[in-house]
Amino acid sequence: MWFFARDPVRDFPFELIPEPPEGGPPGPWALHRGRKKATGCPVSIFVYDVKPGAEEQTQVAKAAFKRLKTLRHPNILAYIDGLETEKCLHVVTEAVTPLGIYLKARVEAGGLKELEISWGLHQIVKALSFLVNDCSLIHNNVCMAAVFVDRAGEWKLGGLDYMYSAQGNGGGPPRKGIPELEQYDPPELADSSGRVVREKWSADMWRLGCLIWEVFNGPLPRAAALRNPGKIPKSLVPHYCELVGANPKVRPNPARFLQNCRAPGGFMSNRFVETNLFLEEIQIKEPAEKQKFFQELSKSLDAFPEDFCRHKVLPQLLTAFEFGNAGAVVLTPLFKVGKFLSAEEYQQKIIPVVVKMFSSTDRAMRIRLLQQMEQFIQYLDEPTVNTQIFPHVVHGFLDTNPAIREQTVKSMLLLAPKLNEANLNVELMKHFARLQAKDEQGPIRCNTTVCLGKIGSYLSASTRHRVLTSAFSRATKDPFAPSRVAGVLGFAATHNLYSMNDCAHKILPVLCGLTVDPEKSVRDQAFKAIRSFLSKLESVSEDPTQLEEVEKDVHAASSPGMGGAAASWAGWAVTGVSSLTSKLIRVHPTTAPAETNIPQRPTPEGVPAPAPTPVPATPTTSGHWETQEEDKDTAEDSSAADRWDDEDWGSLEEAESVLAQQDDWSTGGQVSRASQVSNSDHKPSKSPESDWSSWEAEGSWEQGWQEPSSQEPPLEGTRLASEYNWGGPESSDKGDPFATLSARPSTQDRPRLSWPGRSARSGGGRWKPNAPRGRRPRAP
Repeated sequence: MWFFARDPVRDFPFELIPEPPEGGPPGPWALHRGRKKATGCPVSIFVYDVKPGAEEQTQVAKAAFKRLKTLRHPNILAYIDGLETEKCLHVVTEAVTPLGIYLKARVEAGGLKELEISWGLHQIVKALSFLVNDCSLIHNNVCMAAVFVDRAGEWKLGGLDYMYSAQGNGGGPPRKGIPELEQYDPPELADSSGRVVREKWSADMWRLGCLIWEVFNGPLPRAAALRNPGKIPKSLVPHYCELVGANPKVRPNPARFLQNCRAPGGFMSNRFVETNLFLEEIQIKEPAEKQKFFQELSKSLDAFPEDFCRHKVLPQLLTAFEFGNAGAVVLTPLFKVGKFLSAEEYQQKIIPVVVKMFSSTDRAMRIRLLQQMEQFIQYLDEPTVNTQIFPHVVHGFLDTNPAIREQTVKSMLLLAPKLNEANLNVELMKHFARLQAKDEQGPIRCNTTVCLGKIGSYLSASTRHRVLTSAFSRATKDPFAPSRVAGVLGFAATHNLYSMNDCAHKILPVLCGLTVDPEKSVRDQAFKAIRSFLSKLESVSEDPTQLEEVEKDVHAASSPGMGGAAASWAGWAVTGVSSLTSKLIRVHPTTAPAETNIPQRPTPEGVPAPAPTPVPATPTTSGHWETQEEDKDTAEDSSAADRWDDEDWGSLEEAESVLAQQDDWSTGGQVSRASQVSNSDHKPSKSPESDWSSWEAEGSWEQGWQEPSSQEPPLEGTRLASEYNWGGPESSDKGDPFATLSARPSTQDRPRLSWPGRSARSGGGRWKPNAPRGRRPRAP
């Protein structure tokens, strides 16, 4: 029977990469790059070839193999696997690079920061402290060649070939026989008399001083060069001098050396070292400490090395979310670290976590995800968005928290290009219709209209034809003035998506009705839009051959590029809307507004009108159309014409963050100019139609906003600037903030605005204040 001998090297689960050795430590070992055969994970493999006549070196190599296998410490080179045969020794460790090669590469790339060096030296000294104080072992080989760096930039102590016991067991230190290593021996070793008193750590601390000198100044030419600190930082020089002192008795213990360098103002007293120390003990920290740490971490990440962020901070963030219940606080540093990843790494490490986060019921996490969606949306593919992201995001449209509803609307700008036909043209339009028709927050209704104008080019041709005209027409009847402006600008931003018949029969009649709007900003934008649509109609009338070119986008399929033309023509479109919305949201957002009635629309005959409430006088007044203050606001809005995409939409979340700063609305004088926008119409009622498919019925969108049939109680919870009584009949002793700023003067005090061809009796062109309730008094 034949027996075939098995090759243990061939059966070894790790293999060498066919590259030249990386230049390992001086001695018998050669360092190679390798990988695990099953997974391809990178590793480092130290190889020693047994040679005849080198029994002493073979014994040293076997001793190092045994030491590395039994010693486990975060700052000592991590042993993974090994192979011992009659011909060779293989030691597999974590993937590392010799410190000398690492420093040379970093110098070529721009230099190594002192923060990185401080933490690297901290790790080496901590490893020495573990060996000397806990294991009673002398390393006996501390030098540049014995230090390695992993992919996270962590320094690891290796080179355990010449280690021996400090208690005298097993004899004295082994002989090195290598000049490159013997130059780091302390001077007292040359004294064979034995009269020199020294501590067990004295020799290793001298070698640590040599390592510090080489890190900052390069290879050590001779021992006498240690007298000149060279480029060693001033905060480290006093402690360095203790290490290379001639008296071995005064050289500090590694633990005391760390303590001295960690003192205030010391070389190792910095944010980078503190962050690493916290991450090492994060599993035993209290939840409150973890929350505070992650909140402050994102501020420091910019100063930290990229490799450290990718390979040490990121795993801790993912672990904290997965098992530590860290919640939304990890999102900001997580996405900041994600910028350092490649697209493939992002897909593997962060996207699964993000998808899981979207299913969370934690409101803080949901709103953070929506706010920071632009940082990861490019890594999400369409199937993931439609099946795992969008079904959870749409719940935000129904949330009772206005901030979440607002952020959900804004997120649609990023999600719309990746939504499929059903989600974009059916599900999303249903929610937008409900928000625009029934949401009680004016800024949210306004932003819904703005968002619809921006994603209009992604809709299918049939959906555009059915939805856009009806939606923007409805917005022009909103009692919230910025929403009416948004409706006009929505028409402008999507002007290329309408046929000439729609422009003439549906859009221009709506815009013409806004030319007598009580708000000058609405009238100004209406006139601009009317002139634009008229110019298109006139150009087609002059040259009918242009009709096909003008209407080329009307029946075209949805395309992200179709919105470019609209944006170039209507670059001013959304700027005014977003700025006004932002102002209204941010001015005293958490203060509960007074419930004083504000001027209402003319009441139909037969319906008793509420008695007007006296408006308290304030230093800031917002009068009728011709006041100088309103002209100034209009000029400001016009100057922001071309900053559509640069403008902030406003944030209802920011409104909630200033809960402690509750000012008195009725005091006046300190009220922001942003609150001077007139909002003197009624609160919208619940319109019977819930989506835009019902607007095709005759006169459905023309109904506009209906007067509330009954008074609704004030809302509970977060109070926003737009959250006031839009039309409640009862009076209150407290002054309404917008009534004091935008109250319309009485008929006797204000100038009348007359329009040609219309009599004063018919009320043409001027806004009438509500008549008081009751009978009109008879003349005496």
